[in-house]
Amino acid sequence: MTTNIYTLNDYCRKEFGEKLYKLSLNAGLSCPNRDGTLDTRGCIFCSAGGSGDFAAPAGLSIGGQIDDAKKRVAGKFSGGRYIAYFQAYTNTYGPIEYLEEIFTEAISRPEIAVLSIATRPDCLSPEVLDLLARLKRRKPVWVELGLQTIHEETARFIRRGYPLSCFSDAWTRLHALGIPVIAHVILGLPGEGEKEVSATIRYLSQHGPAAPIDGIKLQLLHVLDGTDLGVLYQKEPFPVLSLEEYLPLLAGCLRRLSPETVVHRLTGDGPKRLLLAPAWSADKKRVLNEIHRYFQEHNIRQGQLYECTSP
Repeated sequence: MTTNIYTLNDYCRKEFGEKLYKLSLNAGLSCPNRDGTLDTRGCIFCSAGGSGDFAAPAGLSIGGQIDDAKKRVAGKFSGGRYIAYFQAYTNTYGPIEYLEEIFTEAISRPEIAVLSIATRPDCLSPEVLDLLARLKRRKPVWVELGLQTIHEETARFIRRGYPLSCFSDAWTRLHALGIPVIAHVILGLPGEGEKEVSATIRYLSQHGPAAPIDGIKLQLLHVLDGTDLGVLYQKEPFPVLSLEEYLPLLAGCLRRLSPETVVHRLTGDGPKRLLLAPAWSADKKRVLNEIHRYFQEHNIRQGQLYECTSP
């Protein structure tokens, strides 16, 4: 049986008539898991960059960041339109006036076709939702939510800081506004195997409040230096996925996904200067080649996948 992946490139060509590249931006915000509201340590796997290690410098204006990011991807992309991706930390965790200012500055640029905002489901107040609804009248708005797993025991271990019901509620409210939701899922979390990962994918495809999920990023767990997960790994190394284990796990996720779900990512990048494990993930070309080979052998058809958050 053949599995077809509905890639981000497929979606953009269908909806916008061309490929769009993401420009990774930094709003200079924090996170309730870091500023003491919930915790001061952040999620156990999160680097000091707040998952925005490849974002443009926060000291620049949003317009300056867009210009800087365009220069960094110029060698990969010759198109004329982009996705403004607010990536670092929690991008709805700030004064509503400031959020409106930076998001409006981004979508006011004629080359920006989409506003994509990475945030937490517990940081979507009624005021934020109203802002997103207003922005959506001008240009498409996507919201990326860091689910990682549906399993509460794992969620406590990684210090996610909210229950699954919070994610479900945010998904429902965004769906009601017609705003696509992109879920982040980590493969290879300690204590989770094929059974646990499959349950997370089934929730997003079949059992969620507004199933199927609009989009998904499947992320290999990276153990990074300077994180609490890295400290644990250096004290007492725990098993991490090998490439030979990752490929069938990834394929199983794709087979369980709804064909309507847009696949934004298949693995992700860990900054090489920080990467402790798995070492094989640092060779991105090899990883992508092996994914392509495995998919061909197992009748998984994919168009071009792309992610422009790395230089």
